[in-house]
Amino acid sequence: MNADNKSEKHSSRVEQDAPTFSIGELSKHFDVTPRSIRFYEEQGLLSPQRAGQTRIYSKKDKVRLKLILRGKRLGFSLAETRTLFNLYDSHQNSKIQLQAMLEMTTEKRAILIQQLEDINVLMIELDEVESRCKDELEQLNKG
Repeated sequence: MNADNKSEKHSSRVEQDAPTFSIGELSKHFDVTPRSIRFYEEQGLLSPQRAGQTRIYSKKDKVRLKLILRGKRLGFSLAETRTLFNLYDSHQNSKIQLQAMLEMTTEKRAILIQQLEDINVLMIELDEVESRCKDELEQLNKG
């Protein structure tokens, strides 16, 4: 049996077991570049099977990519996302994972509240500078 036949048999076996996706399909579905998906794979967050040079992503990989992107939108680092994945993989008990997620969410919320307060202070300072500039321009225009 040559390598092509082995690859075809492996590929068809994978397809029969569960739905699979190509990197292009995931890329289009989530509106991300294939390069981003490969980066997440390099970071150990995705682990597609291979058929020769072709990556074959499982439903688990698709769900993980969705969670990676959601975490990114919420401001979670890839390291934080990896921690959650590792907890899930090692403890299928959702209580441990939920407690970790709750702690991370609480920390993220505290950081965002502080950033919001910092932005509000900056906005007040910008308003003051803008007002002074307008006043000075008005004085200069009067002569």
